[in-house]
Amino acid sequence: MPISVTKDTVEGPLSRELEALADVRVRECYQCGKCSAGCPVADEMDILPNRIVRLAQLGEFEKALRSKTIWLCASCITCTTRCPREVDIAAVMDALREMSLEKGLADPASKEIVSFHKAFLDTVRAFGRMSEFPMVGDYKLRSLKLFQDILAAPKMFLRGKLRLIPKRIKGRGEVRKIFSKCGW
Repeated sequence: MPISVTKDTVEGPLSRELEALADVRVRECYQCGKCSAGCPVADEMDILPNRIVRLAQLGEFEKALRSKTIWLCASCITCTTRCPREVDIAAVMDALREMSLEKGLADPASKEIVSFHKAFLDTVRAFGRMSEFPMVGDYKLRSLKLFQDILAAPKMFLRGKLRLIPKRIKGRGEVRKIFSKCGW
């Protein structure tokens, strides 16, 4: 059964920060669960997407910011497209990740996921696009999983899937400006 959210349920500085970052009014969610039902990675999450939104509605941010869920979200936007109230849950997850990093609350169990996100973004910032070899190197150093899949690298290289020298795009400066405006 959907849970009613009153106007005064979502108040406080963290609620306002989340709504400003995500450009979403979380109070619009009435907990129908369609986002969670359609999520392709829900089985791996510790808290379902609709419950993350509910935590935000109730002002229980610490639990949401420490969850594995916000890091497992694939940002596929399935949840957002299914929402009858047009709540951009993918944007909420992005904002919660940002807040979690900013406040140092990322779940230690999510360290590898956080390392992957940072390595991916650093690679895009440096080259203007994703490049596998530098990203994998960065990820391996951050996660300390140096030899986890070492046997896959030669096969990928021989098949042309792992370029040692990344391609650079023409608009790298513009990409760096975007990162700069975001504080990266």
